[in-house]
Amino acid sequence: MNMPDPQAFATSWMNQFTDPSVWQGWMTMPTMTPPGAGSNPLAGVLKDFGVGLAPGKLESIRDAYLKKLGELWQDFISGKSPELLDKRFSSSEWREHPMSAFSAASYLLNSEFMLALADAVEAGPREKQKIRFAVQQMVDAMSPANFFATNPEAQKKLLETRGESLTKGLANMLADLQKGRISQSDESAFEVGRNVGATPGKVVFENELFQLIQYTPSAASVKAVPLLMIPPCINKFYILDLQPENSLVRYVVEQGNTVFMVSWRNPDRSLGNTRWDDYVETGAIKAIEVVREISGQDKTHVFGFCVGGTIAATALAVLAARGQQPAASLSLLTTLLDFSDTGVLEVFVDEAQVALREQTLGGGGLMPGRDLATTFSALRPNDLVWNYVQQNYLKGKEPPAFDLLYWNADSTNLPGPMFCWYLRNTYLENKLKVPGALTVCGVPVDLGKIDAPVFLYGSKEDHIVPWEAAFASMSLLNPKNPKANRYVLGASGHIAGVINPASKNKRSYWVNDKGGKHRPKTAEAWFAGATEQKGSWWPEWAKFLAENGGSDVPAPSAFGTEKYPPTEDAPGRYVKARAD
Repeated sequence: MNMPDPQAFATSWMNQFTDPSVWQGWMTMPTMTPPGAGSNPLAGVLKDFGVGLAPGKLESIRDAYLKKLGELWQDFISGKSPELLDKRFSSSEWREHPMSAFSAASYLLNSEFMLALADAVEAGPREKQKIRFAVQQMVDAMSPANFFATNPEAQKKLLETRGESLTKGLANMLADLQKGRISQSDESAFEVGRNVGATPGKVVFENELFQLIQYTPSAASVKAVPLLMIPPCINKFYILDLQPENSLVRYVVEQGNTVFMVSWRNPDRSLGNTRWDDYVETGAIKAIEVVREISGQDKTHVFGFCVGGTIAATALAVLAARGQQPAASLSLLTTLLDFSDTGVLEVFVDEAQVALREQTLGGGGLMPGRDLATTFSALRPNDLVWNYVQQNYLKGKEPPAFDLLYWNADSTNLPGPMFCWYLRNTYLENKLKVPGALTVCGVPVDLGKIDAPVFLYGSKEDHIVPWEAAFASMSLLNPKNPKANRYVLGASGHIAGVINPASKNKRSYWVNDKGGKHRPKTAEAWFAGATEQKGSWWPEWAKFLAENGGSDVPAPSAFGTEKYPPTEDAPGRYVKARAD
């Protein structure tokens, strides 16, 4: 086989960079990778946003690119293997084959170049974030690891298995096409109610929107104040009740709490006209009422996770406007009340996109769970999309059993009117934080009127609810009694940070106990004075619940009451309804 002369190839390639018009053309014409290498998607992105690059910035980026490209070519010609620090190219196959190593190194350099251009565009912060997000999507999709012809690991697997890996990969791809999504876990390994969502209990109430689960106590005595957990309606509740060893529900039951869980219904077309007010009134407020009646207590701990926290806080503000204070405490995990900083989700929310959703869904209909899942996968495409393309399709591997990813694939629909109200009034217009700016369930909402001790939790690497945004709730809740608020920061991301079992003693968390006049007013000041603790933050929350849980009383000997009799075993049938 005749191989091209590397020196001649390099000379031909490098000569293209001597003409500045080539660079200008690459920035303005519908062409695709750096000069001479095909077409450029960035030009279309810049045109769509009506932005450009200052000539001086382009020259600087070009010079840096040329310098690194020249060094890379010299290494290739001399036989020196490039350094590949990206985990996508960490296997030995990429280093053993010079062309594969060069392909990966060229891709990484071109990616760096494209992202540098995206960062250098002359645009406002919001537009620049959207441009960078779009370019990052392109960059991730163009990785040589994503294609059989340029993935030496997949090619080696083909030879080792005598073609079986390719046959299996095609079968995996066809099966996923039928499902309409990429398989991220061995879904046959799990079943809701058997080995996930399996903490024992009974359904003691249901309406058209949710079922209420009461869990079986695990001790002879419990704290008098019950705990009501309100999960996000955008996902299923059993993220909080995975397998026994990593179930937050099981943990708080074992800490001596009478625990109730809202299990939201997976909406079908019959719920297509459901509004945000319904989730607050018929959902959260009704759940609070039933828990108080069953327990015989005037107050209950109220817990909310993510969107569930936004619903829970809104419900308590509505009740406060009606002269009621039913919360013994309020715990909000990775929850936004101030939507000034919405992280990478901001790229999906602007006036045009929200107006389009309102036009198509505002009057009724469903936001499909599959579309929501696709949106969240796009936030981490290398981990949640391309990794599985490489493993499942190119190498013909079966995804391993992983409870969290099994849950991640179990998507939920959302009612269109509810979804549109949420997008406009929180993400787009950020009205929830402003006292009286919103009317919900017929009354003005003022989060500052909620009278209860507050436990706030954020995850340090959360890309959905930035930890600083979760911290912003410190200023909205108990504004006249700031010492009633406590903030804890956990390591890791939106889900992994929350699901960090105390028994495993992994990761870490940060606390800052300065209060009163010395309480830090900003997230940055809070973190500067915080101390890191090893292990899980769960015991910190258990301590908070105990401090506000009242006296010890005998554990309930039966589920529900005569008015609210148990109807079926936990986790109930609502959670088992699939969107697909």
